[in-house]
Amino acid sequence: MIAVARPDRHSARLFVVAADGMMRDLPRTKLATLFDPGDLVVANDAATLPASLQGTHVPSGKAIEIRLAGWLSLPDPTRFVAIAFGLGDHRTRTEDRLPPPALSTGDRLWLGPLEAVVERLLDHPRLLELCFPGNRAAVLAGMAQHGRPIQYAHVPEPLALWDVWTKIAARPFAFEAPSAGFGLDWRTLQAWRRRAVGFAALTHAAGVSSTGDPALDSRLPFDEPYRISERTAAQVARAKLRGSRIIAIGTSVVRALEAAANPDGSVRAGNGIATGRIERGTPLRVVDAILTGVHQPGESHFELLRAFADDALLAKASAALTACRYRAHEFGDSVLLNC
Repeated sequence: MIAVARPDRHSARLFVVAADGMMRDLPRTKLATLFDPGDLVVANDAATLPASLQGTHVPSGKAIEIRLAGWLSLPDPTRFVAIAFGLGDHRTRTEDRLPPPALSTGDRLWLGPLEAVVERLLDHPRLLELCFPGNRAAVLAGMAQHGRPIQYAHVPEPLALWDVWTKIAARPFAFEAPSAGFGLDWRTLQAWRRRAVGFAALTHAAGVSSTGDPALDSRLPFDEPYRISERTAAQVARAKLRGSRIIAIGTSVVRALEAAANPDGSVRAGNGIATGRIERGTPLRVVDAILTGVHQPGESHFELLRAFADDALLAKASAALTACRYRAHEFGDSVLLNC
């Protein structure tokens, strides 16, 4: 990974926004010192799939890029919701990408070693359901051989798959990196352990952050599956009973925990689907604070932050982040909100 694209732990910055409006500009290495004994930090351990697949639309012979964007059946890596683009690659801004060739149900696509079939067109020219004929092992092998991480124009050099895996990445489950997790490293986790700050993980299928089309972007985030282990659910319950804070590492963790929330603030273990948006006015039953990236008003990630703070505080924080030149992409700086 090139140095300018992902700042190291010493150069990355952390902007802390407290519930009372106090704001601090810190090096991200200070994250290890900001929580109290008994607090519980929860992160997303999903590894990122090579979800961008270049190929050919067989009926027209034209170039196509498929970006996998959602699971149709979670245990089955042969069927997905996908977003289609025409000729081009990540070096062109997503908003400027050409539309895909005219698609019809049943169309075949050659995506490197993989064949895909359009199962169903959804209610937008870029949005479809597709399947990969074949068994699970063959499809996963083809994706690993030919697929690349979904990537955007602010990082022109091609990313390798390991560039979009966090330190705690485990099972391939996400379509884009749960990028707030880039703020974690083993030294921070070790420091929390020494200070009796709890740490837990869940697995959430973080989806795409941009489709290039405002109408389609307005639907983000799509429905996203998650898994919460019995151990993580028990850790959340114990933290809630003792009145400790739950700190989510990223918006995907907030979606999963709040989707699984019980009225008392505990969470249900097992598999689930996070649906709908968390936004201004959404009651938060589990999460008290969030570590996230730098987001812009109008983005679905920013809309989620409105559940943590009022618009006046967020506007003040956004102005400070701009003035202080915080980096806003997925490999950029971090914000700790409402802590």
